[in-house]
Amino acid sequence: MRGLGWGIVLLAAASLGWASGVHTNPLNRDPLVREAFDHFYQLDYAGAVERFERFHAAHPGDPQGTVLLLDAVLFQELYWLDLLDTTFYANDGFLTGRHATQEDPKARERILALADETIHEADWRLSKNQDDVDALYARGWARALKCTYIAMVERSYMTGFKLALGAKDDHERVLQLAPDYVDAKLVVGVYEYVVGALPVPFKLLIGFAGMTGSKTKGLEMLTDDGNRGPVTNVEARTTIALFLRREARYKEAILVVRTLKNEYPRDFLFSLEEANLRKDAGEGMDAVTAYREILATNAKPGYYYSARMELTYFGLGDALRGQRHYGEAAQSYEQAAWTPNVGPELKIRSLLAAGECHDMNGERQLALRDYQGAIDAGPNTSRADTARKYLRTVYSGT
Repeated sequence: MRGLGWGIVLLAAASLGWASGVHTNPLNRDPLVREAFDHFYQLDYAGAVERFERFHAAHPGDPQGTVLLLDAVLFQELYWLDLLDTTFYANDGFLTGRHATQEDPKARERILALADETIHEADWRLSKNQDDVDALYARGWARALKCTYIAMVERSYMTGFKLALGAKDDHERVLQLAPDYVDAKLVVGVYEYVVGALPVPFKLLIGFAGMTGSKTKGLEMLTDDGNRGPVTNVEARTTIALFLRREARYKEAILVVRTLKNEYPRDFLFSLEEANLRKDAGEGMDAVTAYREILATNAKPGYYYSARMELTYFGLGDALRGQRHYGEAAQSYEQAAWTPNVGPELKIRSLLAAGECHDMNGERQLALRDYQGAIDAGPNTSRADTARKYLRTVYSGT
């Protein structure tokens, strides 16, 4: 764990570049790929997808060109479903609850088709050379991205974990053949951490009883990727911050997020994540100020690409609620719930929280309105069940 601590300190000085001795697919050095990633990390997903589509067309049959496009298309969809909000994953309720997600059939079809195309292209190359590390890497990455969609959007955890196991096996093989293929440490590191952290009942549920992982090893691999990975260093650091947050190591997580924010100041999610971490760290009204600064920055025309301000309003509501400013918190949650194009899951979460704050503020009629709104937005969800409970009994904060 001492090594991890030093790694996180080093992350403060990390920047995008090509570390000496690191193996990567030569296609990753193409100027169009780098340009596409610049748009990707400013959340200009449309701009990233358009460039990766051109790159894909210029490299027919190459699994790397296909998986790069898959990555951008997938995260564009997750962003618009409000599924890149880390507050959703910071506790095990994400795994066990019933949630509402509006899956777009056309987006699903494209994502799964690109994943299958990548795997098919990689399999063809591996039939010619079973030790083709670039094909192994692309196949493992495609499996990991397909797993991400199936687990986050469809909540099909058994299918998702089988894909994750295949992705891990591919990338472990990559690291056996080319130990300096650092980008492969992202998938393997996430697998190690997640399997090491999963509660035993959930392992039994998905048929993973007896499988082991190591949170420490996972974080060490992610730290190396965050320092040296040519393509996935941003994802590695983002993942480290999420895992540290789950462990309530907020100060360390903030240091990691600030490296990302300094590199991509126009990435709305990195600014939001720092505010979220400051809230969770108990910084009180300083966290409130951080959320309000995001709202003020968004008022600058064109500064953020397609910022999902409902996520900011929800975080602000949480921060105000933590300071017992229940009336203001309820208003902020309601702004989140009624933001145009808000995802159904966040709408339900926001209205339930608003109702609880109105109850705490002695505003029973407003609370009843919001509880009913939460039920109407997702009648078959776990939070709707909670809202029904508070229609009958005043929420008291316990």
